[in-house]
Amino acid sequence: MTTSVEVAVGLVYRDGQYLIARRKADVHLAGLWEFPGGKREPGETFEACLARELFEEVHIRIGVPVPFQVVRHRYPEQTVELHFFRCGIESGEAVAVDCAEIRWVWPHELVALAFLPADQPIIAALQRQGA
Repeated sequence: MTTSVEVAVGLVYRDGQYLIARRKADVHLAGLWEFPGGKREPGETFEACLARELFEEVHIRIGVPVPFQVVRHRYPEQTVELHFFRCGIESGEAVAVDCAEIRWVWPHELVALAFLPADQPIIAALQRQGA
């Protein structure tokens, strides 16, 4: 039986672009791009998790996150339940603290990058919105 992991993910938006992060070389699915976020701790709300993870991963503080979409994806070793939130930066400038690289990209650029399989429904949704 596979384990299930709950994750809060930020669609960090600024001037029409989204913040994306490349996974480090020593982690599962290394080198792929993703929207930044991370695993929820026991008893933590998804919003609190997102705020903590974005500060740890890219050193930003966000405003109030707005729920966007929930995606469940099954990998061979585990199922992930990703809770995506739209959010903006309240303070700080994004830097790659706990990821290999970060980049600000336009929505149409997302399809040309190698993203995590679980992020594909979100990329499709952003393409449909033209946002």
